[in-house]
Parts: sequence; C-alpha cells; structure tokens
Amino acid sequence: MASQRKVIITCAVTGAIHTPSMSPHLPVTPEEIADAAIGAAEAGAAIIHLHARDPETGQPDQSPEAFAKFLPVIKQRSGCVVNLTTGGAPTMSIEERVRPAATFQPEVASLNLGSMNFGLFGMLDRFKDLKHQWERDYLGNKDIIFRNSFGQIEHILTTCGPNGTKFEFECYDTAHLYNLKYFFDRGLVKAPLFIQTVFGLQGGIGAHPDDVMHMKRTADRLFGDQYRWSVLGAGRNQMNIAAMAAAMGGNVRVGLEDSLWDGPGKLAETNAAQVRRVRSIIEGLGLAIASPDEAREMLALKGGDKVAF
Repeated sequence: MASQRKVIITCAVTGAIHTPSMSPHLPVTPEEIADAAIGAAEAGAAIIHLHARDPETGQPDQSPEAFAKFLPVIKQRSGCVVNLTTGGAPTMSIEERVRPAATFQPEVASLNLGSMNFGLFGMLDRFKDLKHQWERDYLGNKDIIFRNSFGQIEHILTTCGPNGTKFEFECYDTAHLYNLKYFFDRGLVKAPLFIQTVFGLQGGIGAHPDDVMHMKRTADRLFGDQYRWSVLGAGRNQMNIAAMAAAMGGNVRVGLEDSLWDGPGKLAETNAAQVRRVRSIIEGLGLAIASPDEAREMLALKGGDKVAF
C-alpha cells in the first residue's frame, strides 16, 4: 500500500493585519505569542509563522529586540520550524521589514512576491469599537500600497539567502507567480520552492474555488514538480480553501493572522483551536499531518540547530 501523503500545517499566530480591539484572544505580548506558538505546534502545526507586536498598544513591531523576547522561548519549548516575516506591516520600509530574518537566520522567512493595493478598511464595518487611535488610522487608510518591487525582493533574497534561510513565497495574485519565475530562472531561488497562495484579501485575488484552481494550474505550468504548494484563505474563507487545497495535494496555513474565527460568529479562543479544526479536515480526507522534521525534509530546510536564536 502506498504511504499516506503528509500535509504541512503552518500556523500564523498573530500577524500585522488584525488589531487587539477585534479579539481578546489575539496574541500581543511576547508571552502570549510564545504560548500561542507552542500551543499550535502541540496541536499539529509543523511550521509557526511569527510577527511581533508592541505589548502595550498591539501595534506591529519589526525590531529584532521585539522578536528576541519570544524566539528563544519557542525554540526551547518546541521543535517546530520557525518562519519569520519579512512582510512586517504594509506601512514599513524594506530595511525595517528584513531585519528580524537577517538577524536571527531562521529556517524559513516569508517573502511577498509583488506590490499590491492593500485594503483593510472593510474591517471597520464589522469592528466599530476600537480602543486605540492607531487601529482606526491603520484600518481606515485607503491609500496603502504594499510595496514589493523587484529590487526589494532581490534585497531580501540576497540578504537572507546566504544564511541558508529558505523562503515561503507569498503570492497574492497571478502576477506574483510570474515574478517568482523570474527569480527562479535567474537562479536566485532554488527548488523545492515553497509557494503560499493567498486568497481573499482586498487588493489580491479572490477566494472563489476558480481562483484557487487558477493559481494552482499556473504554478503547475510554471514550476512543474519543483515546488510545494500551500494556501491561506483570509477570514471566513480559511477552512473551505484549506479543505480544497488539502484535497488537491496542497498544504495549509491557519492562524489568527489570517482569520479570527472558529466557525460562523465564533471567535477562535486560541490558534491551536484552528490547527485542530484543520487537522480534523485533513485527517477526514484520509491524509496525515507532517511533523516538523518531515516538513524540513519536504522543503529541504537547513535544520533548527542552524538558526541564530
């Protein structure tokens, strides 16, 4: 009998999109972020994707000092693969965004593959009662362009690549796959590529099943068997897109960065709750989840002993 296909679960525990007033369960302090990461790993996530925040206001904080408060704790308490953001928040400079990954040399860093309009203003319709003025200013801004130029992408690749850090390539639209092909053809990135297609953010591709199929078909045509596919669906799209992708041979990402919910109208109390939910979908399809070491092998990572934290 053929061995079971293993599915990598990534959990993105806090991110930079949601704000503390939206959910009391969003991890903000270093202790909350570390506990969320370890809980998600224990529930079955092989990879933990991390951002940092100001513990007082909850604002995204891309200083290495903010990450230093939880990275050693996570490494000490879990064998999970750590994936550090180079996206930070769409309002930050590229120099600011790359610093944590450049400093700590993780096994994986996220890398956004194209510039795009980034609209969070729709959230103001649902969340009226915001505690901090920064939340209102940030969410209400209709002029955010998330800049990821060819020069900026190359800067991240050449800064972090020599450290043995592999990338999780975040593709929010079809053009981003073609941008990745440009870097792949020039030898700046190496197979196996870890491609995360992102659905349902205002400014990126939608979350219709046709959109998922289109991104998968395009990646298949451009990269053949040279890549591993993962998906994330924003908000209420999280679990149905994960289910589709898992059934189609893909890997999945969940977490409070992408969705605050654990079912209609019910806030997820922990990141681990979403991991358990997606795990039940994966196992219900007759598939198995990948351990951190199996994910390392599938993605050809350097190993948790070769990071700088």
